[in-house]
Amino acid sequence: MRPAGTLQRIAATGIVPVVRAGSAAEAFAVVDAIRAGGIDIIELTMTVPGAVEVIGELARRFGDEVVVGAGTVLDAETARACLRAGARFVVSPIVDEPTLDCCRTLGVPAMAGALTPTEVVRAWRAGSAMVKVFPCSAVGGAAYVKALKAPLPQIELLPTGGVSLATAGDFIRAGASAVGAGADLVDLERIRAGDPAAVTEKARQYLQAIARARAQAASGSRPA
Repeated sequence: MRPAGTLQRIAATGIVPVVRAGSAAEAFAVVDAIRAGGIDIIELTMTVPGAVEVIGELARRFGDEVVVGAGTVLDAETARACLRAGARFVVSPIVDEPTLDCCRTLGVPAMAGALTPTEVVRAWRAGSAMVKVFPCSAVGGAAYVKALKAPLPQIELLPTGGVSLATAGDFIRAGASAVGAGADLVDLERIRAGDPAAVTEKARQYLQAIARARAQAASGSRPA
């Protein structure tokens, strides 16, 4: 899949689940539950034990059915290892130019993390395909995204940090291209309790919320 195709898939789905788990088994279980709910994008963070190997297994298991990315990538060496394993995009909480250069050279989209307008523009100019606004909820959430988009409409934003089912639509209406959802969607407690169906249902609800928000944004209407 070419970089443009990966970005199109992410934008079309509208949500990037950020999978942090205590073990590879937990990661596989939560990915299965999210996928069953219709979400075909996964960001597997480097904090998962054996993360590179887990990415490789997910890529082999799902092929083109799921776009698997690597998250919390802090340097080019880690990015290369993840891409060799099968990651199709790379996400970082920071702007690390060597990582962005590596991904550009290898033809894979990278999403650098930024917060201030200066950092957002720096990330974009350095080649970040989307800019991960992180930690977004700490500085105003959807209202902050709307404030960023006003002077920077050309930059695609992926707000992450504090995104929930209740706020996902707000971020989309504010101008986000997609949202990054962590613990609210990737509910490990439900997985550990043997209730993956709850995670699957939450995934469906996220997709519905994003679809409603996009329809409202297109029509100029406000949520009821």
